[in-house]
Amino acid sequence: MSFDVAAVRADFPILSREVNGKPLVYLDSGASAQKPQVVIDAINTAYASEYANVHRGLHYLSNLATEKYEGVRGTIARFLGASDENTIVLNSGTTEGINTVAYGWAMENMSDGDEIILSVMEHHANIVPWHFLRERMG
Repeated sequence: MSFDVAAVRADFPILSREVNGKPLVYLDSGASAQKPQVVIDAINTAYASEYANVHRGLHYLSNLATEKYEGVRGTIARFLGASDENTIVLNSGTTEGINTVAYGWAMENMSDGDEIILSVMEHHANIVPWHFLRERMG
């Protein structure tokens, strides 16, 4: 399977710009990922003509937003090859995801003598929850 870098870059409008006379290369996606045009278009459509709370109303726009939000689980499951879309957990980002694992799963499933191994390259958001977990669990 080949990977067409030029085609992927073309999906991201910001990557068409230059910085210091060279094509932009953006590697800080852990906290703030650049968006492909299809995402920018979907966000604009949602804000302009479909915006409503998800799981919070019984009216048309809320139902539409909820259907689209929940529909993403199936799309992600197919993309990842997951057998069940209900195994896909949606959250606001990596930091919330790490905290969910640390304070949800780990507190219930780890025991004395278990270890979490972190590299020296970890982002601060992937260090703090594990330190707090260590302090809580001993």
